[in-house]
Amino acid sequence: MEVMNRYITIKNHVNGAPQESDFELKSSPLSLSLDPDSDEVIVQNLYVSIDPYQLNRMKSYSSSQERSTYAVAFTPGEAIDTYGVGKVVASGNPKFEKGDIVAGLLHWGEFTVVKPGGMLNKLDPMGFPLSYHVGILGFSGLTAYAGFYEICKPKKGEKVFVSAALGSVGNLVGQFAKALGCYVVGSAGSKEKVALLKEKLGFDDAFNYREETDLNSTIKRYFPDGIDIYFDNVGGDMQAAAVSNMNINGRVAVCGVISEYTDGKKRAAPDMMDIIYKRIKMQGFLSGDYFNLFGDFLSTTCDHLWSGKIQPLEDISDGVESIPSAFFNLFRGQNIGKKMVKVAQH
Repeated sequence: MEVMNRYITIKNHVNGAPQESDFELKSSPLSLSLDPDSDEVIVQNLYVSIDPYQLNRMKSYSSSQERSTYAVAFTPGEAIDTYGVGKVVASGNPKFEKGDIVAGLLHWGEFTVVKPGGMLNKLDPMGFPLSYHVGILGFSGLTAYAGFYEICKPKKGEKVFVSAALGSVGNLVGQFAKALGCYVVGSAGSKEKVALLKEKLGFDDAFNYREETDLNSTIKRYFPDGIDIYFDNVGGDMQAAAVSNMNINGRVAVCGVISEYTDGKKRAAPDMMDIIYKRIKMQGFLSGDYFNLFGDFLSTTCDHLWSGKIQPLEDISDGVESIPSAFFNLFRGQNIGKKMVKVAQH
């Protein structure tokens, strides 16, 4: 049997803010028949993740620059890989059978041919919607869990600041912190998002950074006694202002710098005298560094979901053709929670 596989690719490298015109919906024939000895697996994609960091893989780099990045740049014209959940439709790999629900490295498309050695695992939905396993029980959740618990080493009652707090990672960090008994303030880009943080997710307070002209004084207003933990998803001026308001022995987990992804001129640096004299720990990290925590993360997060201490926040578009707009809208602040695209019905 043969199908037409539609998928999204970039036309050329993207070195500024992404536009819908940078992307192309392509299609190619795909045979669903596999040689039993091929060890390949064909997956029908059900949900695929949309993440800001993917823009960094769309840029053009010199060979030395590319070696310094943690992932190889995308090639124009080729399918774009991402984390996702799908259903096995054909398998030459004895570990997988037709009908298995799987999670792993898929494509921005309708089908993915997973080569031997590709990242793919059978998925136990555990009674939750499959979309949860792309976000709150997937890489976004692991990123929030590892950054908050492993890097920041939180204690009950500490004061926590989260930037981009209604994003896929930030909203979970804030909820983990509240479940632990911390005081939590988040920043977001609209009055509506601020209201959601306080009324839906239980943040102690929140502010719209677009309305503020002096971030340093704004943060001081919300943290008159200083910040113990800053979870950074933004970088730039927000990072510099947060560090200037940190307490002694404060911890900063640097998860992302979305303010700098589309404009390198927005880079800013914290005052290194603050880092030294306040003995601040500041660490960048990738979720892949903490796969060893996945079992603990899954157990803790499921317990919180069942008890109602945390709740998923999902922003789901429909159809492979919606992927480009879903992606570039991330950089316009139009997503609420984990952005993903539902490609097919389960």
